[in-house]
Amino acid sequence: MLLDKDRIFTNLYGRQDWRLEAAKQRGAWNSTKELMEFGPEWISDQIKASGLRGRGGAGFPTGLKWTFMPKVVKPDRPHYLVVNADESEPGTCKDRDIMRHDPHLLIEGCLIASYAMRANKCYIYLRGEYIYEREVLEKAIAEAYAAGLVGKNACGSGWDFDIYAHHGAGAYICGEETALLESLEGKKGQPRLKPPFPANAGLYGCPTTVNNVESIAVAPTILRRGAGWFAGFGRPNNTGTKVFCISGHVERPCNVEEEMSIPLKTLIEEHCGGVRGGWGNLKAIIPGGSSVPMIPKDICDTVLMDFDALRDVKSGLGTAAVIVMDKSTDLVRAIARIAYFYKHESCGQCTPCREGTGWMWRVLERMVKGEAETSEIDTLLDVASQVEGHTICALGDAAAWPIQGLIRHFRQEIEDRITNYRQGRPHVQGVTLTAAE
Repeated sequence: MLLDKDRIFTNLYGRQDWRLEAAKQRGAWNSTKELMEFGPEWISDQIKASGLRGRGGAGFPTGLKWTFMPKVVKPDRPHYLVVNADESEPGTCKDRDIMRHDPHLLIEGCLIASYAMRANKCYIYLRGEYIYEREVLEKAIAEAYAAGLVGKNACGSGWDFDIYAHHGAGAYICGEETALLESLEGKKGQPRLKPPFPANAGLYGCPTTVNNVESIAVAPTILRRGAGWFAGFGRPNNTGTKVFCISGHVERPCNVEEEMSIPLKTLIEEHCGGVRGGWGNLKAIIPGGSSVPMIPKDICDTVLMDFDALRDVKSGLGTAAVIVMDKSTDLVRAIARIAYFYKHESCGQCTPCREGTGWMWRVLERMVKGEAETSEIDTLLDVASQVEGHTICALGDAAAWPIQGLIRHFRQEIEDRITNYRQGRPHVQGVTLTAAE
């Protein structure tokens, strides 16, 4: 369990003022100039040593990602940092609370990360629906400019740094880093083919790094407290603290900062008052936002909340949005609803995604009612496997994984529904006929 003294986001619930003076009292903007004096390489090395992995879902080592940027800035190819604040994953609202209640932690993180990557400009791309968050962020940026913390000679460091808040297009696909860059450039939000990767050719064809809000916001605190302090939480390769979003059938849904590798059961019982109706009433949990496969109760009993532990049980940490479902949940309907979301949000560039997401949703809608053949379950699984890994971006994977998780753990539920639907109905050559009244 994480102690209060070890929390990075001390105003996660907005009980204190978000403005500059209050943020400074909580530790933001403390010794920022001194940290920058150690140089870009030192900053990147510290972030690497801390073991910080991207908090947006992919879990790529953040410090390593920063080192992919060229070491020399060419006059005609400026470097950019783009912060992905397009938080559209169903069940996820951690970045929203950071921007609402601790925006200065994010702005300070942008300055330090940009300096480490030799970027003089940073764009924060906010989800289209985040109106209040944009207003708070813009006011916080204005405060930082007025105080000389950003802009010309930011924090007295000799580094010029400009930061902008950009309101997004209101589409899930814009959370994918290359689609985000396309949208930021004023184009249609559709993923680009990779390579080239953004570190080589990103925003306006220049070297760019895209990082999640939480990944950037924790950087200054890691540098102030030391990489060893951050690396002391969790398991090897899964270190640090993490903001978890717990929703669904729990007594008290909440966002909470906890250490990585905390047992899932402990997380829910200590911070959420347990599952509605008791732990025995638990049916399944989606541990990392709607795009990762669900896991049944027997796995939830012992699994740890980190990248490797959840990968080992064929799921994923994702954004750490824990969606709890008790025994009253119609899992087939729930996954059908998720499938509709991904069908709706597909950009349509890739045939497997464009055609597959719609087909999978239509089959699932029939399975909700039981209007299907048992053989179609394997066909659905086969199509999901063909969509997975065969698209430009990860939306194809996100559409396939929930379906794979349903069939992997709850195939019997689909089969029972088909059986119940067909009871009392005559069959002719495999086709169900409605009995005449």
